[in-house]
Amino acid sequence: MDIDQVRTFLAVAANGSFLEAASRLYVTQSTVSARIQNLEAYLRTKLFVRNRSGATLTPAGKRFLRHAKTLLLTMEQARHDVGLPGRYRATLTVGARIALWDAALLPRWVGRMRAQMPDVSIRSEIGFEEDLMRRLIEGTLDIGLMYTPQHSHGLQVEHLFDENLVLVSSDPHKPWPDENYVYVDWGPGFYAEHSNSFPELERPALLANIGWLAIQLVLENGGSCFLPKRMADEVTATGRLGRVPDSPQFRLPAYVIYSSNAESGAYQQAVDILREVVAEMTAP
Repeated sequence: MDIDQVRTFLAVAANGSFLEAASRLYVTQSTVSARIQNLEAYLRTKLFVRNRSGATLTPAGKRFLRHAKTLLLTMEQARHDVGLPGRYRATLTVGARIALWDAALLPRWVGRMRAQMPDVSIRSEIGFEEDLMRRLIEGTLDIGLMYTPQHSHGLQVEHLFDENLVLVSSDPHKPWPDENYVYVDWGPGFYAEHSNSFPELERPALLANIGWLAIQLVLENGGSCFLPKRMADEVTATGRLGRVPDSPQFRLPAYVIYSSNAESGAYQQAVDILREVVAEMTAP
């Protein structure tokens, strides 16, 4: 098995077609077929069922999918690490929910790390809790920031700060809830508090899994949504949206997760810098 076979497997799985995968990889369809056949021979199992509509994963193919993603990511990270100039002593891969990257918080952290740790290379990524936790456990992610972490042996879960979720609207003085209210999935804690505060509220017609997407929907079509105050302040400062008066606020804890047995001092230094940035940005 080689990395081209894994990359080809992922292309076929994503596009559901050998022909489309060949187009995306800039190789011939026969090359794609040969790579998949060799991969199946190595794994001793069938990965795809081919039919007129394309190619679908077999049960074994579905099980291999997660491993293939990890293999490709590990290889890419290895190539990056090995190819670093000698002036770098370490590489840190950090991943977080997109809302935590927004409104300067984590970009400021990365900038501070680059200033204080110039001999450390930093890889920044966006992800959701399930994927971030899986990669932390596998060791392909060094530091993760999220709202609803899981506790796992060997990982340190540290509370960083509490987001305040506030209600913003394209027409703050319009009776709420409006027909274009966008429910943002901020996790089970928000769901419980939201349900308790609005027990009579019907299931919203619009749902989004990230705050950035909710903002785009509201800006384009009108409506409302709950956002972290950091993000809300940016859009309300421009006058594009406004805070809904007398609306409830919800608490959303944010956490940093990293290895309890980290051998590199870069881990602890990075987390220390993160604490400093958070203290500055959350100070009254």
